[in-house]
Amino acid sequence: MNTQEELSALFERDLDRLRVELDSYEVDESLWVVTKDINNAAGNLMLHICGNLNHYVGAVLAHSGYVRERDLEFTGRATRSELERNIEGTKNVVLKYLAEVTDEELAQPYPQDVFDYPMSTRHLLIHLYGHLQYHLGQVNYHRRLI
Repeated sequence: MNTQEELSALFERDLDRLRVELDSYEVDESLWVVTKDINNAAGNLMLHICGNLNHYVGAVLAHSGYVRERDLEFTGRATRSELERNIEGTKNVVLKYLAEVTDEELAQPYPQDVFDYPMSTRHLLIHLYGHLQYHLGQVNYHRRLI
């Protein structure tokens, strides 16, 4: 298995897990609950995960035309069906890109300055997977507390 296949398997598994988390909320309003102990609602974390991947993979690497509205990821709301479509669409964008990218392209510098130091596209994709994992854990924690 090459890097692209490994990353595809991980992104697919965990975006599917995000969908399972969404489906596990019995009451839609629970997705948007914020308390003194929980700063970000699960729905907003889902919007953020999708916005992040659609920007860094979709817009920058795959030239999808996606325009990120980062502030809305944390302040906006969406219906359950919109979240479902967003997660599925994000998964499709990421998996399509990973199916088409070459080893040589992964070794190239990522085309945007993200962390004030140069990095390969592979490095950024690994970082994005970690970012997904971090917020997926927050969503799971939110669901169990609410």
